[in-house]
Amino acid sequence: QVQLVETGGGSVQSGGSLRLSCAASGATYISFCMGWFRQAPGKEREGVAAIDSDGRITYADSVKGRFTISQDNAKRTVYLSMNSLKPEDTAMYYCAADAGCSASALFGLLVPINYWGQGTQVTVSS
Repeated sequence: QVQLVETGGGSVQSGGSLRLSCAASGATYISFCMGWFRQAPGKEREGVAAIDSDGRITYADSVKGRFTISQDNAKRTVYLSMNSLKPEDTAMYYCAADAGCSASALFGLLVPINYWGQGTQVTVSS
């Protein structure tokens, strides 16, 4: 079992920045994928960014050039640095992870994702 805990959400004005963190605990895997999804009220959950143990990264087109995903394997933590935030980035952000998967597979929900965090709210005001 893996537990994921997200921190770093909050409220910012348009153009501001936030950094989300997702710390994993519990079972460890040599091969893994981790990423971020978001869900705004009335909308479906969508992939934001994903990274895997080989360092491959996938981003949603809507966040390319503004968001950066990174990982600290020693701390078992994945980060999402969000710059130039827009009101349309407002959503609940969820961390997701699983073993033996690629960034693209997690991003596209091509494999069952067994581990999810509780979510952290990001609100961007205009």
